Amino acid sequence: MTTTEANHALARYTPQQIEAFESSGQWDAGTLTSYVDDLAIAAPDKIALTDGYGSLTRGELHDRSRRLALSLKNLGITHGARVQVQLPNWNEFAVIYLALARLGAILVPTMPVYRDDEVKFVIDNSGAKMSIVTSNFRHFDYVAMIEGIRAVTPALENVIVVRGAGSASTLSYDELIAGEHVPTDAELGRGPSSEDTHAIIYTSGTESRPKGCEHTFATMAFTARRLAVDVFQLSQDDVMLMPTPITHATGLAAGLMMPLLYGASIHLVDVWEPHDALHRIAEYKTTVSMSATPFLQMTLGALKADPTHDMSSMRVWASAGAPIPESMLRAWRDLAPGCLALPVYGNSEALIVTAMQHDDPAEKALVSDGRPADGVTLEIRDESGAAVTDGSEGEIVFRSPGLLLGYWNDPQKTAGAIGADGFFASGDLGKVTDGYLRVTGRIKDLIIRGGLNISAREVEENAAYHPAIAAIAAVSMPDERLGEKVCAFIVAAGDERLTVGELAAFLQGERHIAAHKCPERLIYIDELPTTATGKVKKFELRQRAAVG
Repeated sequence: MTTTEANHALARYTPQQIEAFESSGQWDAGTLTSYVDDLAIAAPDKIALTDGYGSLTRGELHDRSRRLALSLKNLGITHGARVQVQLPNWNEFAVIYLALARLGAILVPTMPVYRDDEVKFVIDNSGAKMSIVTSNFRHFDYVAMIEGIRAVTPALENVIVVRGAGSASTLSYDELIAGEHVPTDAELGRGPSSEDTHAIIYTSGTESRPKGCEHTFATMAFTARRLAVDVFQLSQDDVMLMPTPITHATGLAAGLMMPLLYGASIHLVDVWEPHDALHRIAEYKTTVSMSATPFLQMTLGALKADPTHDMSSMRVWASAGAPIPESMLRAWRDLAPGCLALPVYGNSEALIVTAMQHDDPAEKALVSDGRPADGVTLEIRDESGAAVTDGSEGEIVFRSPGLLLGYWNDPQKTAGAIGADGFFASGDLGKVTDGYLRVTGRIKDLIIRGGLNISAREVEENAAYHPAIAAIAAVSMPDERLGEKVCAFIVAAGDERLTVGELAAFLQGERHIAAHKCPERLIYIDELPTTATGKVKKFELRQRAAVG
């Protein structure tokens, strides 16, 4: 272990604890670039990345990332410097990621859907001194946006443009990677330790301002390894389909880091459309994928619309961000029997917490979100903080080698989330039965009707069985007499529009849930509002339900 000025792991763990993590294999003592160096030496001509526009071999990825690293070093990007990167799922992102990792600089990934206020918050909060953006994507001018931010942010020194020309005030990515020279270790200087801060990943902000989750290579590699070994059984023959933004936790850890550690190839998808994704699966022979549940749901809809789509190469599709309804899993098994759909539970703070593993009983996937990853200690606690018995509902709390070191520049929120015992309070509700977790909702997602707690998740999962419902989100709406009632936002599967009475009859008669849990107002919408990572923006729906 190398102690450096950026080694914030020492602020949370003692050297003895870090040594124990490494000796047990829970923390990787290597670095991301050391793995890529080895892969490039072993098979430089093997395709590492494709994105629908071009491809990069292992050798090209290695050489370009080193040339970029030297250019960034010459621009003042040194160990511990934060660099904000806002790009679609393109090959260039991987080059940038590796260049920053080699220098020991800190990646601050920002999803392409974020705009001025959100981007400025991330830059200000992280203290980024450089921004890397594209000139234009999906009819939005990112350079104009970032230049506006730069004008009022003196700490932002340089802007680099990818897939666009530089200007008097910006630099060109293509010029920074130009040439044939491959910089040596002596030119690039010392690299980072695995315990140095590697990335600051901002939460998706479904309820409030996003928080910057400070991760090291070691904490992120824990998730990458558990996914690779326990969920995917990943090998160098695999091709990862990545439709989730690689500028967020799932995409970065599963879509880039995991394949780069294990030598698998990567196919990046920058614009999601389910039929297009299915065509890419067939063309690039992708074998595994990981995404938020809505991606799985839309793929299922495309398969129903056109069963001729060829998914024969796919063997595992892991789903995170929201639980997979049992009805969806059963339909997936019918239409894609050769591809396991496996639930994974985690968050930006710890990435993986539980997962259905490849050797678990198949039926467990229908009723659970998997079991704790090796090294994770999971508990369900009541409102007093006491652990509850098997099968009882409470807050999901856990300790993990993959847990963030803290929220960047916010010790107060860090202390509020991580207890003195090292357990992280997730804010999620769940119960454990025979070692398997079932996420039942968010604490804030509880609807309290006349003093009775109603799980929005329970309402949603049961209503999803109705053939007229394509997607549903249940939220609270204010009521003068009872305090709150259930309001359901529904995306129709066809032309049929259910009444409150018809849905209640289905829920009580077919799904056998209590009458007081049935929605008392239905609002039909074209699609549920979601974050870029696929989480439903419940706060927006609650605001709309409150209006009347």
